[in-house]
Amino acid sequence: MITDAQIRATLTDYLRRHPEEADALAEPARMLRQGRDLASRRTFPMHVTVGALLVRHRAEILLVEHRAYGLTLQPGGHLEPTDSTLIAGAARELGEETGIDAETVAPTQQVPVYVEFGEVPARPDKGEPTHFHLDFGFAFTTTRGKIGRVQESEVESAAWYPLTKAERLVGSRVIRALDPSARLG
Repeated sequence: MITDAQIRATLTDYLRRHPEEADALAEPARMLRQGRDLASRRTFPMHVTVGALLVRHRAEILLVEHRAYGLTLQPGGHLEPTDSTLIAGAARELGEETGIDAETVAPTQQVPVYVEFGEVPARPDKGEPTHFHLDFGFAFTTTRGKIGRVQESEVESAAWYPLTKAERLVGSRVIRALDPSARLG
């Protein structure tokens, strides 16, 4: 199980690379210091999620059509008690949502390429009030990337998108999948 200490260490490593984002991440950093089992999706007002930016041939990004939000997004989601690290959780979500064979995917680095803090609307059907996600996104690469069976309960479809279109859909975090030192706009 991932601990708050592991999450804090990952955020610290990220902010060492991107100190210009410290102000934007000050509130979640404060919440992390309070230590409340932020790996659990039942922790409110904030918990941690993970995302995966999978790049193929430095030309395409794999994105999914998210069923609940009706948006095109990078694969990702909530942590599970069996996840040992944040990057392992991101890899698990990538495989679950897209059916990509884990043997064909490799992380490009251990430090996230983006960390985002955002409000999530209430989901009464899941017993979730309005809350915040602290999303840690990791970059992965593949040369194959055959999409398998998608997780139909969460994803309508998965497809490869050219980098420029992917950036329009999910934002500048796509740039970091190729260049982890890039500044986000």
